[in-house]
Amino acid sequence: MRVHYSEWDERFMQALHQQLGLLRLFNYLVVQQDGDVEGALRILRELQARGYVDADADIERFAEQLEEQSFLRDVEGRLELTPRGERQLRRDALEQIFTSMRGKGNGEHPVPREGVGNEPLPETRAFRFGDDIAAIDFKRSLRNAMQRQVDRLVLQEEDLEVQETELRTSCATVLLLDISHSMILYGEDRITPAKRVALALTELILTRYPKDSLDLVLFGDDAHPVSLGDLPYVNVGPYHTNTRAGLQMARRILGRRKHANKQVIMITDGKPSCVWEDGQLYKNSFGLDPRIVNRTLDEAIILRKHRIPITTFMVARDPHLQRFVQHLAELNHGRAYFASLRNLDEYVMVDFIRNRRSMLR
Repeated sequence: MRVHYSEWDERFMQALHQQLGLLRLFNYLVVQQDGDVEGALRILRELQARGYVDADADIERFAEQLEEQSFLRDVEGRLELTPRGERQLRRDALEQIFTSMRGKGNGEHPVPREGVGNEPLPETRAFRFGDDIAAIDFKRSLRNAMQRQVDRLVLQEEDLEVQETELRTSCATVLLLDISHSMILYGEDRITPAKRVALALTELILTRYPKDSLDLVLFGDDAHPVSLGDLPYVNVGPYHTNTRAGLQMARRILGRRKHANKQVIMITDGKPSCVWEDGQLYKNSFGLDPRIVNRTLDEAIILRKHRIPITTFMVARDPHLQRFVQHLAELNHGRAYFASLRNLDEYVMVDFIRNRRSMLR
């Protein structure tokens, strides 16, 4: 094979790095702006004017290139994301999360044991009653028979070896995303990191765990499922936090799934502040109302009885709310993480991979 070398083009490499950096910033801003491409480009220009973006970056040409590459399209004079652009958001979120996790022992999720599956491994083992005959490695089995008796070839059960296969399991996941007003309250943007987590999980499952399922449920005053394709456009509303409704919706969805394992991942600021009762929304935004808390915890217990663990990622630091989340995790036999907005995505991805593995133990 011939390898052709050319002169190193420093300017080209600088332009390439600049383009990649601009694309990552643009992708983040699109998610923050709920899929509004024009809004993201406007902020890019403002950042450039303030000196945060390289003055040499041609933002107008950058937008034109995204349109030429079919990431964006012009709809009645406004640029919008294409399906390819939405996929790019997911890929970028996943790449950013795994880049931050690099060197920390994470990656593809191995399983702790071998089992019945369709992915052959190089190892073999002795045949056991009940093994699939199609899995017998006759080459090794015949060799065992020849080594046992050279002058005469008689294949016995003790000679048989079967090829190990990697255990493949499927997992149904419901991601509960809090869209109550508190997710943007006090000047803290909690919804953008949460949406990027959901984007990354979507891409991870679609590309690496195709037998898995992922459903997205938004909960505010009530809970409702949304398409994964709608994720970049999700925004926070003037809602309270009906955690119970979110858990109920997750249970209904998972009840229809036929996967071997099921789980709920919930991202919230922690405090349930409303429940539906007899068609009326009972709400209380002050403190932890026992009437609301108890009905929410009841739903966590019901999920435990269905063997559905809840992993809660809380993006608030109030010790009273943390105790509530801990109590919910104890009653459900689930997990609770008190993550900062900086490492929320890393925590979620680590736990998702680890939890799929632990379900097989």
